[in-house]
Amino acid sequence: MVDFGYDISNFFDIQPEYGTLDDFRNLLTKAKELGLKIILDFVPNHSSTENEWFKKSVNRERGYEDYYVWSNGKVDEKGQRQPPSNWLSGFRGSAWQWNDQRQQYYLHQFAVQQADLNYRNPDVVEQMKRVLRYWLDMGVDGFRIDAATLLFEAKPDENGIYPDEEVSGLTDDKEDRNYLKMEKVDIQPESIDMIYQWRKVMDDYQRIHGGDTRVLLIETYAPIWYTMQMYGNSTTKGAELPFNFNLITEVDTGFKAKDVQKAVDDWLTKMPAGGTANWVIGNHDRRRAASRYGIRNTDAMNMLVMLLPGASVTYQGEELGMTDGKISWEDTVDPAACNSNKDIFEKYTRDPTRTPFQWSAEKNAGFSDGPKTWLPLAEDYKTVNVEMESQADKSHLKIYKELVQLRKSSKTLQQGSYKYKALSDGVFVLKRYLAGEETLLYVANYGEASSSANVLDNFDVTLPSLMNVKISSLDSKKYAGIPVNLKEVTLEAGEALVLGTK
Repeated sequence: MVDFGYDISNFFDIQPEYGTLDDFRNLLTKAKELGLKIILDFVPNHSSTENEWFKKSVNRERGYEDYYVWSNGKVDEKGQRQPPSNWLSGFRGSAWQWNDQRQQYYLHQFAVQQADLNYRNPDVVEQMKRVLRYWLDMGVDGFRIDAATLLFEAKPDENGIYPDEEVSGLTDDKEDRNYLKMEKVDIQPESIDMIYQWRKVMDDYQRIHGGDTRVLLIETYAPIWYTMQMYGNSTTKGAELPFNFNLITEVDTGFKAKDVQKAVDDWLTKMPAGGTANWVIGNHDRRRAASRYGIRNTDAMNMLVMLLPGASVTYQGEELGMTDGKISWEDTVDPAACNSNKDIFEKYTRDPTRTPFQWSAEKNAGFSDGPKTWLPLAEDYKTVNVEMESQADKSHLKIYKELVQLRKSSKTLQQGSYKYKALSDGVFVLKRYLAGEETLLYVANYGEASSSANVLDNFDVTLPSLMNVKISSLDSKKYAGIPVNLKEVTLEAGEALVLGTK
């Protein structure tokens, strides 16, 4: 629990804070009764240094000698021992740690307690496939693969010395990972092949055991040319869904409609034929969507990812419009921040987006009955919570549920074609259409002032001149059933509509 579950001491068990294997089996059983699928977070790049594999590797036990990335390092002109390369950890400082017992350095791309596994060792490759099969046998429906681009690093020379990274020029902070280009420890071609091998594990399992697709979702902050290879190629299948973070990395505070258009273009125009798109506006590593895009755009962004073609991914709290919490240095627990200092921790902390989920206005927001929660609550928990929004006549949560229901019932959204365009700095439109089915139109104003748009003449003359409101954003005065003239759609700042032809 150095990195809250991302430092795994046993890949075949449940962390005691969360229960037992029997508890997990009961969860799976209940989920299947409810028609829900359970996907596990698979963390393959590294293990905890508390893992038995690592302890055996430190002792050079037979079969485990090369389970991790070890190196003697190098000696400088003064005869002093130095790490085998200048690589930096994602949590600041050197990515190499000296182990006194083994008398070698090991690689850790995150915390010192998270030792990188050696995927150039066939035994490690087979062991991690065994982990996947173990949980598939338990009944899980797939995996989200953590840090998939980091599985392989550049090979060392004959003396075990690794190539240094070039300076990036992005920062003067020599402890910050961004100080270096980090091309030697990231986006290696072998990592893509590993995804293909894991897809084969999933497909083989389904072929033998039947049932629905066992899905692979891949975390990949990488150049688009690399990410698209995760889908597979003409001869080999890859992941069903390499996560699309374009709406996070390309669309930030003070964004314009053209930024959204570019983010959508950059995925849909480069995705291989037959691929399934996906859309993500937030996760546990980045500021909350409502804090980045502005609270007024909460519904607009939820509508966008629900109406674009493909899969929609929701980070908990986005359906409520949760915002970042305020976390002091004293309350900070994220290792990415704790490894810095009081003056700069806010640049690195991910704690504000990880505050407890807000169920109610009661003590601890209904998240826990303990004396306090693991992180302080966000300040708005008494008004932004499931209970309050469920009881309100209109709320972000109710709008979100309407969108979910529309996706479930609309063949247009499931199978239809699409067309989209930024009509101005603020206004963005998206059309979904399918022969014989209702045409849907999303129109939103991301700007800071009201705006009018002639959607019919400037976007699509084949649309009818009038379309009816199906779903509107929280503060919109346009209610379901009201007709809207597409020759002059006036939208307040943050206003968004889903219109239909029925």
